[in-house]
Amino acid sequence: MMEYEHGKKRKVRNRQQQQTKAQFLSLRYLTICLCCFFVLLFFLSSDRISVRSDSLRPSLRVPALSVLSSMDSIQRSFHGRFPPLSVEDRVQFPDHLLLILSTRIGKGGKELVCVYHGRGRKEETLVLPSISSDEFDEVRSIVRCPNAPLNYSSSVDLQFNGDLVKKKLSDEKVHDWAKVGYEAVIDGDTVVVFVKGLTRRPHKESDPSYYKCQFETGVEVLVTQAVAAAQEVVRCVLPESLKLNPEEFRVSVIHIDPRGRSTPDLPSVARVYGSEKKKSSVVKKVKHELCVCTMLWNQAPFLREWIMYHSWLGVERWFIYDNNSDDDIQEEIELLNSENYNVSRHVWPWIKTQEAGFSHCAVRAKDECNWVGFFDVDEFYYFPTHRSQGLPSKNALSSLVSNYTSWGLVGEIRTECHSYGPSGLTSVPSQGVTVGYTCRQANPERHKSIIRPELLTSSLLNEVHHFQMRDGVGHMSLVESVAVVNHYKYQVWETFKAKFQRRVATYVVDWQENQNQGSKDRAPGLGTEAIEPVDWNRRFCEVWDTRLKDLVLSNFADQVTGYLPWQRQQLQQLQ
Repeated sequence: MMEYEHGKKRKVRNRQQQQTKAQFLSLRYLTICLCCFFVLLFFLSSDRISVRSDSLRPSLRVPALSVLSSMDSIQRSFHGRFPPLSVEDRVQFPDHLLLILSTRIGKGGKELVCVYHGRGRKEETLVLPSISSDEFDEVRSIVRCPNAPLNYSSSVDLQFNGDLVKKKLSDEKVHDWAKVGYEAVIDGDTVVVFVKGLTRRPHKESDPSYYKCQFETGVEVLVTQAVAAAQEVVRCVLPESLKLNPEEFRVSVIHIDPRGRSTPDLPSVARVYGSEKKKSSVVKKVKHELCVCTMLWNQAPFLREWIMYHSWLGVERWFIYDNNSDDDIQEEIELLNSENYNVSRHVWPWIKTQEAGFSHCAVRAKDECNWVGFFDVDEFYYFPTHRSQGLPSKNALSSLVSNYTSWGLVGEIRTECHSYGPSGLTSVPSQGVTVGYTCRQANPERHKSIIRPELLTSSLLNEVHHFQMRDGVGHMSLVESVAVVNHYKYQVWETFKAKFQRRVATYVVDWQENQNQGSKDRAPGLGTEAIEPVDWNRRFCEVWDTRLKDLVLSNFADQVTGYLPWQRQQLQQLQ
């Protein structure tokens, strides 16, 4: 019996030794394979070794791959850290190429590079860093790439930095920004489509009988008639099947010429998802009394002061349409939300489409807000009467609009603007624009509007500063003694020169172009180049006006330090 047990133990011990030896050999073979792989990778990617063979083109070498990026590539392959890259659409803009991906890539976008393929018989490949990446909607992502160099195709691909370049089998379609449907949003039993290339007159409604919408669901193609049209907006009836069973679809616009002949539908990257229809059918029991919508580019440093001040005046909800910012605005918005400000960022990559963006926002906000203000981050509401009579200014703006909520005949409240100059400053004021800039022009110019979105025309026609109302609905213009907008339009040159980059409105000429130089949109006497005049800090100064500055310091400044809540850098130094 003892011999049997000893024999059994020896067999178990032998099996364990064999398993250990097999594991050791497997680990050794894996180590050898990895070493061979990295040696081969080094030879292929080394700048010192040139491999010449027809089967190993391209002859133009891709930048060498680092060991770290190669390890990232291996990790992605084995662990699926990022979804596979699938470019769904490409849109060619004047200064960059927009790639729309069919999935969300999250933080992986920082590791993406743009891959360019040579035209004709050449199989040369060029890899360049992407300009930026972002999440686009609830499903898709976007990546901005530099324009294709000469002799390279605009049908650009994407890959993660460090991955091996794949050969391109065929060129995919690249849409021209001048002729493409770019956005769509559901509004009740209709869909609003935003489209370039219909050559309609600005600030005028068009005959909707000249337009139709085409819906592609992946199973069927449906066509319905337009019911309203203006500028870049076409509103069509939703097909019955999509009303009953909302699902994902692509929508494009068909133009019908005066003879009744339909032209091919314009290319479109506009998609609508079934969840949007479900969201639009859910009506909030209690709406926010006052919301604000704006479109901006690289305004993160100024956003906190603007939102904190107007929230104090009663604004409850914020819609930020981000037009290709690269100043970490998402981080600023997340920080504001952590402090209980209700701010949402909507990625809006479409250049010179401010009117369309505001129309899009009006549709989105209709189910959430009674009133929506449309004004910029450098514009601040102020109530002189409250100050002069000793009335509290807190919630003054929401109280004002709520007085008209029950009035079915008032759909818009207009407030005049005073334009402020650099006020003698030569650097960005540390306490913010409301305290720093105190000298303005004497006469007001233009106005800003707060509107009732449910009372707009179905075409959503607007001229940025005001919308067109339904028949029988008018507007209320406030006198200057009741309310005014301080427009910090002409700031120190360091800030102001960014306006030469590009104007956001569709029908406003960019300042670098030698056209319409007498427009009120331009700064008088500046010309077409961003060259600072020697007397810039003294311009546009006719009246010293410190009323809003005094209000801000008395209501927002810390009683001990004197710092304002948006002076983050100074406050952090105290902690």
